[in-house]
Amino acid sequence: MDHPEKSASLLALVKEVIENARSQVFRNTNSIALKMYWQIGRLIVEDEQQGKAKAVYGQKVLKQLSLQLTLEFGKGFEERNLNNMRAFYLAFPIWNAVRTELSWTHYRLISRVENEQQRMQYIAHAVEGNWDTRSLERNIRTQYIGRLLEPHNEIELKPQHLLKDPYILEFLGIPQDVTVTENKIETAIINHLQKFLMELGKGFAFVARQQHIVTDSSDFFIDLVFYNYFLKCFVLIDLKTGKLTHEAIGQMDMYVRMYNDLKKREDDNPTLGIILCTEKDETIVKYSVLSENEKLFASKYRLYLPKEEELKQLIDADRIKFDLDHE
Repeated sequence: MDHPEKSASLLALVKEVIENARSQVFRNTNSIALKMYWQIGRLIVEDEQQGKAKAVYGQKVLKQLSLQLTLEFGKGFEERNLNNMRAFYLAFPIWNAVRTELSWTHYRLISRVENEQQRMQYIAHAVEGNWDTRSLERNIRTQYIGRLLEPHNEIELKPQHLLKDPYILEFLGIPQDVTVTENKIETAIINHLQKFLMELGKGFAFVARQQHIVTDSSDFFIDLVFYNYFLKCFVLIDLKTGKLTHEAIGQMDMYVRMYNDLKKREDDNPTLGIILCTEKDETIVKYSVLSENEKLFASKYRLYLPKEEELKQLIDADRIKFDLDHE
């Protein structure tokens, strides 16, 4: 007589053994491959530094080396890939800084990031968030690290360290020339929840959409509710398809106070409120409760990828403002 439950249990245990074994094989193989590429990159750089004309070196020596290695060992040693190995070593001249949880493709992408500190941050985020190479490429392209304000030598983790401005929501697939409603954007976010959670930042978990809050005299619906396990608090998000208004700020302020009274648990930190809007009015930000309440935030969102220079200007402006506010 068959025992389906025992068979299923056995299958699960066997699968776990196979998956663990495959994972160990991948890690070991990946570590060996990364070390090989790093060592090749080091040899190329050391040989190059002995020559006088680096441009000529790159054109002649690497091309010849590529031909010889390809004849001897087959694919994988094209001139372009040798240049990638060179860039890999230059970006990570100390082998112990290389995390073998990431693949060669991860490192090819990260090696192109000019800022050394940001390279290390991308490694940490990629490992912690288990980013695949597509996610990593998108986050580098949209300057994920630049839009995520990192702690300034502070021990205490604060909300502004995990929040970005602007948020780039191009993965929602909404055309620029189409008029959209808040409900359409909200629906698109739910349909692309995994990518939206990554765009939000570290530690966010989805709780509810259009969460119904009932008081003695009224009913309210909050657009999106998340929980951040780093900050240990609920995060309420209100979507606006236009400019930031004082009415929207007042509404979010009320939602946050209400949530603290009705939903927040004793071991939770105070609730945060984020208004996502297409444009921020700095005058309203300055003279509203936003300037006084450390639990309320307003951030821009974009439904398409801005040009790189435009994105840098947005990041620089917000970083300058952040630094001025914390002098």
